[in-house]
Amino acid sequence: MKKFLLGSFLMVGLVVITACSGETEATVGQYTSVEYEAIYDAGTVAKGEIVKAKIGIKNVGDYPLVIANVKPACSCTVPSYDTDPVAPGETAYINAEVDTDKTGKGIINKPITITANTRPSTTKVTIKATVID
Repeated sequence: MKKFLLGSFLMVGLVVITACSGETEATVGQYTSVEYEAIYDAGTVAKGEIVKAKIGIKNVGDYPLVIANVKPACSCTVPSYDTDPVAPGETAYINAEVDTDKTGKGIINKPITITANTRPSTTKVTIKATVID
């Protein structure tokens, strides 16, 4: 019974998650909407070049945007992002680098999946490039 009560108190404590970034506060259960470009086109790049993509995700909803995870489809892509909540009307940026030494030649499409407090909870952005010798 004590374990149940302790677990219940911990769950209640975790239900409200507060993350501060200035005056921005996010609470579990608040969903927001985003605008983004589904394809980031890096153009033509030489084999061995690092493609540096800066992907903007604009919060167009009424609640703070909280990016929980950014996952690439393969090891040739390395994303980075800020975990602070993004206020309505503001834009978050995800930086992703694609190592073309680890890709094939020709047209490449490298998707990254963004998990956030949106509906649906995942958003996919594809980094596209044409790799030449």
